[in-house]
Amino acid sequence: MLAVINTGEERTLLKGISWNLYENLLTEIGDNGTARLSYYRGDLEFMTPLASHENYNRQIDRAIIALAEELELDYNVFGSMTIKRPDLAAGKEPDSCYYITNELAVRGKRELDFTQDPPPDLSVEIDITSSSINQLSLYAELGVAEVWRYNGSELIFYQLQSGKYAIVDRSPTFPILSPDRVLEFLADCQTDGINQAVKNLRTWVQATR
Repeated sequence: MLAVINTGEERTLLKGISWNLYENLLTEIGDNGTARLSYYRGDLEFMTPLASHENYNRQIDRAIIALAEELELDYNVFGSMTIKRPDLAAGKEPDSCYYITNELAVRGKRELDFTQDPPPDLSVEIDITSSSINQLSLYAELGVAEVWRYNGSELIFYQLQSGKYAIVDRSPTFPILSPDRVLEFLADCQTDGINQAVKNLRTWVQATR
């Protein structure tokens, strides 16, 4: 089965794919490909981000880094690295991912083994179009504690609780932060530019702490 969607992101879904083939594709694509791969129990989706997708992703990344710095939290940024667990038949390349709570556990490491190392504490998922794979089930399988999901207009924070995600009104990583404040930041990026939006966010954090 092959399905292609052409708005927001380009997505291609393949079914009945073996883990070995998925691993071979990861090796073949390497760091040179633009597509991000999601694999879950035999389903493989290629997602190629278009301009609006990457723009939102980069802006949210700036917000997360500014928040961590203003709150004096150690952090490490791993971008869209592959998080994979062959024992669970699950693999995912998020739009962006971060270690904050578990930053010390991965500090200085260049290779991570997710059967031993912790998964990222926070992942960002931009979904302008709907994925054919249940991305939240995939993230839950991989054990990512917090996921932010943005569809171009709505942002939802999810927290992993007893193996499933619950919608929360404050970020577990940044307890002062609501989805509305991130949406305000994104709006500021459009009207005032990214530098000013970051300054506004830093000022807000300083006043809120």
